[in-house]
Amino acid sequence: MNDQQNTRNFCIIAHIDHGKSTLADRMLEITNTIEQRKMKEQLLDTMDLERERGITIKLQPVRMNFKEYTLNLIDTPGHVDFAYEVSRSLAAVEGAVLLVDASKGVQAQTVANLYQAIEQNLEIIPVVNKIDLPNAEIEKTKKEIVHLLGCKKEDILEASGKTGKGVFEILEKIVENIHPPKGEGGKPLRALIFDSKYDTFKGVLAYVRIIDGEVRAENKIIAMATKQESLVIEVGHFSPDLAKTEILSPGDIGYIATGFKTVEDCRVGDTITVTSRNPEIERLPGYKEIKPVVYASFYPKEGNDYNFMRDALGKLKLNDAAFAFEPESNLALGRGFRCGFLGLLHMEIIQERLKREFEIDPVITTPSVVYEVKVKGQDEKMKIFSPLEMPDPSLIESIEEPYVKLDIISPSKYLGPIMELMRNTRAEYKNTEYLDAERLILTFNSPLTDVIIDLHDKLKSASSGFASMNYDFTGYRSNDLIKLDVIVAGENVDAFSRVIPRQNSFSEGKAVVEKLKNSIPRQNFQVAIQAAIGGKIIARETLKAFRKDVTAKLYGGDVTRKRKLLEKQKRGKKKMTQAGKVEIPSSAFLAVLRK
Repeated sequence: MNDQQNTRNFCIIAHIDHGKSTLADRMLEITNTIEQRKMKEQLLDTMDLERERGITIKLQPVRMNFKEYTLNLIDTPGHVDFAYEVSRSLAAVEGAVLLVDASKGVQAQTVANLYQAIEQNLEIIPVVNKIDLPNAEIEKTKKEIVHLLGCKKEDILEASGKTGKGVFEILEKIVENIHPPKGEGGKPLRALIFDSKYDTFKGVLAYVRIIDGEVRAENKIIAMATKQESLVIEVGHFSPDLAKTEILSPGDIGYIATGFKTVEDCRVGDTITVTSRNPEIERLPGYKEIKPVVYASFYPKEGNDYNFMRDALGKLKLNDAAFAFEPESNLALGRGFRCGFLGLLHMEIIQERLKREFEIDPVITTPSVVYEVKVKGQDEKMKIFSPLEMPDPSLIESIEEPYVKLDIISPSKYLGPIMELMRNTRAEYKNTEYLDAERLILTFNSPLTDVIIDLHDKLKSASSGFASMNYDFTGYRSNDLIKLDVIVAGENVDAFSRVIPRQNSFSEGKAVVEKLKNSIPRQNFQVAIQAAIGGKIIARETLKAFRKDVTAKLYGGDVTRKRKLLEKQKRGKKKMTQAGKVEIPSSAFLAVLRK
């Protein structure tokens, strides 16, 4: 029991690029967890992609020894797409180090992750990081933290993850302020899964926090949500490599090699317990099935790469329970896969990993969200993952789309450009809160579609890169939406169909046909490119035909000979228009899909 009294479980929360992983590196050095010769920057970021971009994609736990204490740290991702992973990591610990960059101040995900930590009743240790930077504004940042947390100014620690200054004081404060974990070894096992990954040799590894009871190799376990049973292969800690141990006790953070075959059986937020002692064990709170919110289709550039791509996506799914894919086919692009993601960063990561690990560069369709459609005469709402599944407009009673609460944190001098940008979306302004005289939080209710497509890039350009945003799903809301179809040479091209607000239909339709006119190569016959809603054409462009000079070989004679040849050419063009099929190159698809 004494061992449990000397354990401290904590995590580091911050906005992207505020120095979480660098601070973790210094902690590993000070506690001698890693030998100096093995030390490298961002040690806990194990993927090349994480190291290059300087972001944490997968959370990473590590166990350290400081004085007579055992410290378990979870380095969490900061991006909004992985908010659920962050919430489960926070549920696995008793305290959090809140890190704020002294040069940037409080940003959107700082606030979002802090609120999650407060909801879990965690002890919060505020730290101003990067104090070694020449443009660090320490006092100003402290004021923002006081405004946000309501703590005393003297309680805020100063540190530099790069130089190591102040890191020892943070470790001392963790030992002093964060209370030891509670839990009883005599009770039946309850372990919270806060992450899981697939290991080729050990099967699925569940990253767990032991709440009650004990677990050791050969125990028979069951995952309570998925009802999957298995024998434990081994248990251990993270140091940060996997270190096998005999037993995991209450308060421990470690891994269980479950013997499950897929991460689907071992979902984040689920509770693991022992099957032999399972009368009325209560599942740990907070579990929710994590569902994709953004869908896009991936198509191989070469048709014969289809099977190879299916295997590659299958391998990526082994490590990522939130990623979903299923086969689909398209007249223009051939056979491909409809893939579901947590957000656009998640999609970018999957795309990048496909390119790096499997050398596949797919053609990607416009990301879209899941709509709910109420059909006349039916009680159940239909879920629509792609515009192609949209029923006939005459049968639709209402269409609902997902909405989010959007928070934007920005220096107040960019308020004008940001409000102008938001006026061009369908977002509803809610309120403004000032962090101090120079920084503010703007809150909006916005359709998810408007946020995911390109709002992040536009926000960065409107604020010279200083603004940051965070969003939380709030529910579905009915809107006046319609399906826009694109017709090329009399044929409906399914891949260009999209669901849009009725008020934007004319501008969207015009933009699509103009882009296609510039992207489709000219044919030997005239091509009509049209945008339509139902049976009504709302925009049209005409692609001019190539014209061969059929009169070039004439060198004189009667004008009727010239007219005869031109009439013959005209009849031929008419015949070609009836039989002509326009080949649309993939560059045209990409031109339309990129807004």
